[in-house]
Amino acid sequence: MRLFVTGLPRVGKTTLVLKVAEEMQGLGLKIGGFTTQEVREKGRRVGFKIKALDTGEEGILAWVGSGYPRVGKYVVNLEDLTHVGVSAIRRALKNADLIIIDEIGAMEYKSREFAEAVEEVIKSKKPLLATVHRRYAGRFKNFGTLYTLTSNNRETIRCEIIKNLKTVLKF
Repeated sequence: MRLFVTGLPRVGKTTLVLKVAEEMQGLGLKIGGFTTQEVREKGRRVGFKIKALDTGEEGILAWVGSGYPRVGKYVVNLEDLTHVGVSAIRRALKNADLIIIDEIGAMEYKSREFAEAVEEVIKSKKPLLATVHRRYAGRFKNFGTLYTLTSNNRETIRCEIIKNLKTVLKF
């Protein structure tokens, strides 16, 4: 089972995967992969951090500044993306009942290792819940179910995802 969630920025994609992860962990399942969250200063988004779900290890995915590689005003930190994100995906392939990748987008695809890890997950038999930047959503619709999250359907989609995962994971 491969579930992909897309939607506008700040609609609740990361919140959704965190709630799903918490509920699945409550059933005794091992959750692997990573989440990303905005870093804000004085009300302005200045970057993104990345956090491994299994170890809690954190890094900086991107920040406002000069450097390379860039996506818009952000510089992507390939070292932390690999060390935290790609490593979390690879551990999840071996040890997790459910893999979460939050998010798949332009920043993450600056890393060849990340792209290869995502491909490994899609080829595997492990259940996947991933958030996908809206510009990349079309690439994944043929690999599983694609949900478009809005403020009106967040709860409905969360419940449907949990129901589907419980069925696949035999709960």
